[in-house]
Amino acid sequence: MLTFNHFNFNVADLARSIQFYRDALGLEEARRKEAEDGSFVIVFLEDGRTDFRLELTWLRDHPQKYDLGECEFHLALAAEDYEAAHQKHAGMGCICFENPAMGIYFISDPDGYWIEIIPGR
Repeated sequence: MLTFNHFNFNVADLARSIQFYRDALGLEEARRKEAEDGSFVIVFLEDGRTDFRLELTWLRDHPQKYDLGECEFHLALAAEDYEAAHQKHAGMGCICFENPAMGIYFISDPDGYWIEIIPGR
């Protein structure tokens, strides 16, 4: 049996991304690994409630923007208070797509990764 452990996003500005995920989604840093030669930093973020982690990887020698394809891959988080989450994200200006018929919306992080927000169950 296999279980989910983590998912990775490569980021251009690690501090900015950590701040975004803290402010927008309440994720906190769980642990960090830094290369001795400074070539990479990996930070794992957690929600404090599940075992799932979001891994943010910063690579020193990757100055170009990451190719995100058509932004069809994404994370999804359930909001206990969907309306409050929507209001917060609207205020942050990070909502990039809404589908009211399905009752979902997406926010975009500083690197352009999409995160789906769904109502809690």
